[in-house]
Amino acid sequence: MLDERDRKLLTLLQEDASVAMSDLAERVNLSLSACSRRIQRLEEAGYVARRIVVLDREKMGVPTTVFALIKTAHHSDEWIEKFRRAISDIPEIVEAHRLTGNYDYIVKVVLPRVEHYDVVYKQIVRKVELFDVSASISMEVLKSGTAVPVGYAE
Repeated sequence: MLDERDRKLLTLLQEDASVAMSDLAERVNLSLSACSRRIQRLEEAGYVARRIVVLDREKMGVPTTVFALIKTAHHSDEWIEKFRRAISDIPEIVEAHRLTGNYDYIVKVVLPRVEHYDVVYKQIVRKVELFDVSASISMEVLKSGTAVPVGYAE
């Protein structure tokens, strides 16, 4: 069972996983050793999946985002696995989701410029058969992040 200190620690770690243990301990009113034990317990319990570094996309040369909405006529386990392998080999594809509704999948692609989308598109269609693909270019990021709400965790 998580308490408020656990939730606060998880929130702080989501904001900056490199924050010093002494700073975390101070911010949640714990001793250094108690704070360290709590974080270790949260990691062992699976609340912390991994610690990562978020890179600046402008500096990395991939400021453009394209969302590709994909329809397929195939829904077998074999096709889905083939699609999963095809997109996992393309580093510009940073997220992919299977959907309900009019489209089967949405794929988030980060690119140096919009014209590069055609290169990624061709890499996908060489490996799997698609019924329809509709791409939309992100004009402005209104909200972005990796943090999830901690209030629902038990």
